[in-house]
Amino acid sequence: MNMRGDGHASEGAPPGGVQRIAVIGGGAWGTALALTALRAGRDVRLWAREPEVVEAINARHRNETFLPGTDLPETLTATNRLSLACADADAVLLVVPSQFLRVLAEQVEAELAPGVPVVICAKGIERDSGLMMTQVIEQAMPGRPMAVLSGPTFADEVAEGLPTAVTIASPCAQAGDEASLAARLAVALGSATFRPYVSHDMAGVEVGGAVKNVIAIACGIAKGAGFGSNTRAALITRGLEEMKRLAEALGGARETVTGLSGIGDLTLTCSSEQSRNFSFGLGLGQGKTAEEITAGKPAVVEGVVNARTVTDLARKLGVEMPICEAVRSVVHEGVPIVEAMASLLRRPLKAEPKALDLELQHPAEETIVPHLSEITQ
Repeated sequence: MNMRGDGHASEGAPPGGVQRIAVIGGGAWGTALALTALRAGRDVRLWAREPEVVEAINARHRNETFLPGTDLPETLTATNRLSLACADADAVLLVVPSQFLRVLAEQVEAELAPGVPVVICAKGIERDSGLMMTQVIEQAMPGRPMAVLSGPTFADEVAEGLPTAVTIASPCAQAGDEASLAARLAVALGSATFRPYVSHDMAGVEVGGAVKNVIAIACGIAKGAGFGSNTRAALITRGLEEMKRLAEALGGARETVTGLSGIGDLTLTCSSEQSRNFSFGLGLGQGKTAEEITAGKPAVVEGVVNARTVTDLARKLGVEMPICEAVRSVVHEGVPIVEAMASLLRRPLKAEPKALDLELQHPAEETIVPHLSEITQ
């Protein structure tokens, strides 16, 4: 009989044999997912690149670098040896920033037994290739079974054991397939306060995770510049529409984007300064530079890279994403915030729903920039 991370007993391995889980990535989210697996009664090994993180977890049961203030159970052990972390694993959670996923995946592939599935917990699009994370894994780990885990999650709340729901997506042989990888992982990770939902739409889940970071920067900018809650609500709603367009273009379903991995994650990330992306945008809106905002912070702001990669992909596919384009113009092209916001407001008036296919010239186009300038002074 195993002992969970919270001290409660667990009756052996779940269906499908996912008992031993390797978590690759000792950041806040990786540490929180390791705790989640422990609470679900799984055997967990956590890999971290930083020797000081490994030492702190093993000796003091803390990860002050990435998850300060959280006490970790003695049953959670860390290593910086991938071979040790992956040994005898039934599944591997890849919890690293999106731009580092390929390198780590190639290293894990060299250590992992054939057929062991990997779960992508990174959100984004690869900078140089423009590939989604599943496509990166297909290249770095050919033939490897994979799933995607995403949803509205702040790592510290998950670590505290507060109620949380996520989506796990993998290919399903048929509707209601209890033997699918996503279903088996949901059973393996589900606990009293961690509730996974199962999906077969990996493309839709991935798009939600990548785009929401960019929209969160937009919402942060709006708040920092003084545009108010009405503006943030509009950005979230129309940002959701941009998610739907991109998901459809990639073969995903609009319905997926209205779920946890889409609107759920989008709402969370766009509404709290706990979000690194929202906080980054907030700083920009307040007139700070990117360097000033990120100084001394170890965590990566995924939306900065995603602002370019998401719009590059959208342009390639012919998908209109004006909010993401506006964020890109501010973050990467030096366009003033007033002008970027004006580019959104002066667009022709359109219908909702889009089936009405209506487009009208904006009647106050010439007054937008002066009015915005007054607000931000």
